[in-house]
Amino acid sequence: MYNPFQKILSSVSSFAGDGSGEAVGIDIGTSAIKVVELKKKAGKVILETYGAISLGPYAGGEVGQVTNLPTEKIAEALKEVLKQSGVVTSSAALAIPMQSSLIFPIELPAQIKDSEIPSIIPIEARKYIPVPISEVSLDYFLLPEREPSFEDMNSSEAIPQKTSKKNVLVVATQNDAVSRYRSILSQRNLTFSFFEIEIFSSVRANFEHNLSLVMLMDFGASRTKLALVEFGMVKSYHAIERGGADITDSISRSLSIPFSEAEKMKKEFGLFGNPAEKSLADTIKVHLDYIFSEANNVVLAYERKNKKTVSKVILSGGGAGMKGLKETAAANFRSEVELGHPFSKAGAPAFLEKVLSAMGPEFAVSIGLALRKLQ
Repeated sequence: MYNPFQKILSSVSSFAGDGSGEAVGIDIGTSAIKVVELKKKAGKVILETYGAISLGPYAGGEVGQVTNLPTEKIAEALKEVLKQSGVVTSSAALAIPMQSSLIFPIELPAQIKDSEIPSIIPIEARKYIPVPISEVSLDYFLLPEREPSFEDMNSSEAIPQKTSKKNVLVVATQNDAVSRYRSILSQRNLTFSFFEIEIFSSVRANFEHNLSLVMLMDFGASRTKLALVEFGMVKSYHAIERGGADITDSISRSLSIPFSEAEKMKKEFGLFGNPAEKSLADTIKVHLDYIFSEANNVVLAYERKNKKTVSKVILSGGGAGMKGLKETAAANFRSEVELGHPFSKAGAPAFLEKVLSAMGPEFAVSIGLALRKLQ
């Protein structure tokens, strides 16, 4: 898929004022590559162009299938999507997939100075990382202290005024993964601005100023990623090893039809069902029941531990727009459910609003990357 509105977007942005920054975000997933180019003009973020390409055909498979391509093939697909979408910026920000990373919280004594934390993190991280510390790159974020919740204020127990611990979120990324993506960019004569774990990019694209606890559900092709976010910070992360490609594969097998036909049927009808194939919605629902059950377990465990309640669920990722998904999610969670709209953070012609709203969840990671570069 490419962006048929690229010329329109470019012509509109050319009248937006003097240039003051440009950014390209690249999201290389297991089934597709998504790119977004944003520009900052006169203090406003403008959508320049976007595009996506399926990786299945590059592996001799179908659109929507999960792949494990060598760097040369990914670089070939990246070249094509950049060409088709008309991206001109040569410096790119790129997302690192969660399966190449490990995110975990640690607690440190409150008396430790912030300046001492960088030297302590590698020592503490060894307890959580199953590979030599030399094989990963470490980053960390100090999490804000917990504010009294509604439950706290209505509890007879005393509310502690200050925590005795410093809560730190640690991110460990495999060096081999970073090297692989550097190689892909270099093969396309692109320079890298930075790399970022995909979930952080998705949070940036989907969130406004949410202070309460929110769960982001990212429906990918090979897995569904959950992030519990508070004060704009990822507090907890969990991956469910089931995604959109698993659903399509089940439809293909249950109806004895090719994967490509099953993918089209899933996108056209979703949970609303196909009158000609009564079992379609049931097949999809089996997988969603599992995903939502796992998500509920994660939420309940977090709520019990932290005495906080998830106030909203945001659906993102390529599978988030499936017909009936939002309604099914709303019936499964005790919270408000909404579909992410990352393109709302960039200016674009009004007549494209419906198209961009529908496609937005798929481009959340690439939009989040580009937004960070423009900050």
